[in-house]
Amino acid sequence: MLKSYQARLDHGQVKWLGEQPNVESARVIVTILQESGPRMKRKPPTIHCR
Repeated sequence: MLKSYQARLDHGQVKWLGEQPNVESARVIVTILQESGPRMKRKPPTIHCR
């Protein structure tokens, strides 16, 4: 079964950002997401009614 967890990699150390996997040993797939400045919140489009 595949389950996703969020973590941050700081100087080679994994820092979990929420729930941690409850396993002693496991095979993992790592996807690196580049951080590019602060995240911007999206606003829904403004709808003008006449």
